[in-house]
Amino acid sequence: MEQLSFQIEYLDRETQARAGRIETAHGIIETPVFMPVGTAGTVKAITQEMLEQLDARIILGNTYHLFLRPGHETIFNLGGLHRFIAWDRSILTDSGGYQVFSLGDLRKIREEGVEFRSHLDGSKCFISPEVSMRIQHALGSDIVMAFDECTPYPATMQEARKSLELTTRWAHRSRSEFNLLKGTPLSTCRAPSLFGIIQGGVYADLRRESLDQLLETGFEGYAIGGLSVGEEKAHMYDTVEFIAPLMPTDKPRYLMGVGTPEDLVESVARGVDMFDCVMPTRNARNGQVFTSAGKLNIRNARYAADQAPLDQSCECAVCRRYSRAYIRHLYNSGEILAATLCSYHNIAFYLDTMRQIRQSIALGEFTGFRKRFLESYNHQN
Repeated sequence: MEQLSFQIEYLDRETQARAGRIETAHGIIETPVFMPVGTAGTVKAITQEMLEQLDARIILGNTYHLFLRPGHETIFNLGGLHRFIAWDRSILTDSGGYQVFSLGDLRKIREEGVEFRSHLDGSKCFISPEVSMRIQHALGSDIVMAFDECTPYPATMQEARKSLELTTRWAHRSRSEFNLLKGTPLSTCRAPSLFGIIQGGVYADLRRESLDQLLETGFEGYAIGGLSVGEEKAHMYDTVEFIAPLMPTDKPRYLMGVGTPEDLVESVARGVDMFDCVMPTRNARNGQVFTSAGKLNIRNARYAADQAPLDQSCECAVCRRYSRAYIRHLYNSGEILAATLCSYHNIAFYLDTMRQIRQSIALGEFTGFRKRFLESYNHQN
């Protein structure tokens, strides 16, 4: 295997939803898939054994954070990210572009790349398409993301065009450097694939232009970037609905940094195969739990004597054993276990939602599932 393979197995008749499988050197990933985010080499508050129990097939690593600490050279010398974090399944690493974009005044963007100050110690750093590819090859990712500039919101059409054109040039440079490094002693990757990132803000014509330019370079998968950055949800859905069906049918389609459970269902209906978001674990650390009947804040006093599980419909290990009252007590006592239990449940809920989506597509019942899920999820606890 030189790179991932992708196969569509089922298509929904009424929507753009599709179910299939991605195969990497580290296993098979059934799609549509949600990928838990392991920013610094760990999905926060969760062990790798827990992720395996939940049957997570792929997780994310963050190029920017791992570049700063412990350093990609350290991870390379220890055999790559899979060995470093003791994870034998697939890993996708982002390019670092979004994190650098988020630094605001701490970074300067120019044609060569981005100069920025480390958020850890203020030291001056530099990432370019070539540097990003070297970092990700050193990490040994199964799926490598091209280095891009995340178009801010709001942005004028002129600003969005300038941003996407820079992203296109950087994508071409990423492709060239990726190809040079593949199979060399500087890479711990076994069979890496490179994904290009579509930019263009909320402007449909620019999104199409960005995609067309990326297709000229050629990638193993294509991602929709620059969404969920402050725009109204309707703009996000409209953008996905427009661009996803134009993306190659024989390549994975990845919507970056999205999102809520309803976002996953709605974006699958629009043709997306892959998702990631920090929301399940970030919200869990603040006591917010996702359930089949909507979100609940376990810190609320109403749960102080509630013997029910977090979600009556959930079969995860947390819901089979622990009560809302106990988990609320853990939060109010400042116990770390609270974050672990809620993070475990939230990831279980996201992964189970994706399993139900895949099953409904395979059975030709996705439209009915979508309606039932949204009605139930939007019910107020």
